[in-house]
Amino acid sequence: MKKLFEGIVEFRKTDFEQHKELFRKISEGQNPHTLFIGCSDSRLVPNTITKTLPGEIFVVRNIANIVPVYRESIDFLSTTSAIEYALLVLNVENILVCGHSNCGGCASLYKTDEELSQTPHTKKWLELARPVKEKVLNILPDNNDIAAREWLTEQMNVIEQITHLLTYPYIRERYNNGNLTILGWHYIIETGEIYGYNDEKGFFELIN
Repeated sequence: MKKLFEGIVEFRKTDFEQHKELFRKISEGQNPHTLFIGCSDSRLVPNTITKTLPGEIFVVRNIANIVPVYRESIDFLSTTSAIEYALLVLNVENILVCGHSNCGGCASLYKTDEELSQTPHTKKWLELARPVKEKVLNILPDNNDIAAREWLTEQMNVIEQITHLLTYPYIRERYNNGNLTILGWHYIIETGEIYGYNDEKGFFELIN
């Protein structure tokens, strides 16, 4: 707790003072250029890895950077409503789905019901990524190489969520009209490298 309060004071003395004019400007409204959909993992910090300032990216985070397939509902839809707001109110120009290495959510796809018994809501949420597990096991039926399975699952999950994004009518329309860019990234925590999905080639390549 002490660390958090000390951070507040340090922010006000340094970061805020450095960007005082920016904060004054964005206090009147936001105009982000990108919707960043990332994992809730504490090691993934969107503004840090993209070197963006406050007001540039609209961030949605959840377990395993999942995008629910579009549906109209009277339920409380957190991720879906955030996507809707970013596109229809803020009119972002880009959507970025960012997965990462050592993703606990992706790893949980391979856990047993017993192992997930203490986290029933997480288990339910991960059902949205079940097709990813099936695709990975079709490619890597031998489950012995855990590292290869982990890498492939994290990347396949990014591709799956991009597919889900295109079930949103207003996203599909803008994307098909060339008015929206959709990107898929795989961030490697231990090296700082980011691999971008090349839709034409069908694989991820290092961004340099």
